[in-house]
Amino acid sequence: MTSPASHDLIVTQASLDDWPVISGWAADEGWDPGASDGPCFFAQDPEGFFLGRIDGEPVSAISVVNYGADYAFLGCYLVRPDLRGRGYGLATWKASLAHAGNRTIGLDGVVAQQDNYRQSGFEPAYNTVRFAGVPATGTFVGGGVRPADAADLAAITAYDSACFPADRPRFVEQWVTGRGHRALVRVVDGRLTGYGVIRPALGCLRIGPLFADTPDDARALFAALADEADGRRIAIDIPETNTASVALAEAHGLTPSFETARMYTGPVRPYATDRVHGVTTLELG
Repeated sequence: MTSPASHDLIVTQASLDDWPVISGWAADEGWDPGASDGPCFFAQDPEGFFLGRIDGEPVSAISVVNYGADYAFLGCYLVRPDLRGRGYGLATWKASLAHAGNRTIGLDGVVAQQDNYRQSGFEPAYNTVRFAGVPATGTFVGGGVRPADAADLAAITAYDSACFPADRPRFVEQWVTGRGHRALVRVVDGRLTGYGVIRPALGCLRIGPLFADTPDDARALFAALADEADGRRIAIDIPETNTASVALAEAHGLTPSFETARMYTGPVRPYATDRVHGVTTLELG
């Protein structure tokens, strides 16, 4: 694919072998990608990642990951800093969006780009705030929480589908079993009432998702996940509308460090927004 706006730019699908380039740029932007994100991301849609190249050298990136027939998610929108302002980002954007077809597209947009996203048909749904810091531990109770095992996968996948605008079983299986990932579940009276994952990133440990029936379920899972950090810095992206989880993060000593807006190009399947106490990942939703 070649953009008419940038005749020297060639946009092609990226492979998992290209992920270190994309994640390296993301790290340079302070996005703190997870250490094992690549295999998990590509498991969902291996054809949904794109690089723009000039004379074979990568200069831009984007992902447009499809979830089923109705929903896609855009992320990893990056241009090499020394080549910004030349139209390469927009050309990469235009060349890759066709991958989504007629699906509604979601994204988590940084503040500086939200007006540009509006011009492309994205409308804001809610704000997300990243809370980060070394969590206070030891005084919070994580009762009923245990590590997830293979027998929990079906229940976790079904629970995830209720908390997200699309079914994503391939992604969930990779996410809860990824290298370095630690998945915890809360079970009450034999029923799954929430799950969460903590994973290593470059500068901290990242929590996401944190999905739970009630604030009490979220509190128990968060306490157990924070204990997994063992004194290391953690970060979690919380929908601003979930005031109970904002208060929970603050009670653990975390402070706001980063803000985005969830935006959509159209309607999405209804899901249990009240159970979303922490977003899975800003790159894939």
